[in-house]
Amino acid sequence: MSLTTAVCNSYKQEVMNGTHASGDTYMIALIKHAPSGTFDATTTNYSALSTDEASGTGYTAGGQALSGYTSALTTGTASIGWSNAVWASSSISADGALIYNASKSNKAVCVINFADTGSVPVTSSAASFTVQIPSSGVGQVRLS
Repeated sequence: MSLTTAVCNSYKQEVMNGTHASGDTYMIALIKHAPSGTFDATTTNYSALSTDEASGTGYTAGGQALSGYTSALTTGTASIGWSNAVWASSSISADGALIYNASKSNKAVCVINFADTGSVPVTSSAASFTVQIPSSGVGQVRLS
């Protein structure tokens, strides 16, 4: 139905309540090509993906843990980022991704629509599927 790059509204409020921490386990799950659901700022939990999660060789439901958590404050805007996510030797097709906090009951952090930086679906065929975690601009997790 719809896929919009956004920091999830629930995450913004949870940050203010001190729910999320740098030491938590953050995950990235891929959203399949032509999902039937709507994923945007109103997404609250990984469970929303349900049957819209991507599948394929080299991909496991739930996605993978992100590493390299970093935070920054630049001109009044706080941001967080991670190292790129790579599924090696995979055959996957996806329109986007959901970053969520597995340590906090799978609460949603942000939705990334791959069409914002290229065309969809993004595919791999017995090759690496890489999600470049943005350090700025579209798809960056930032609160301003």
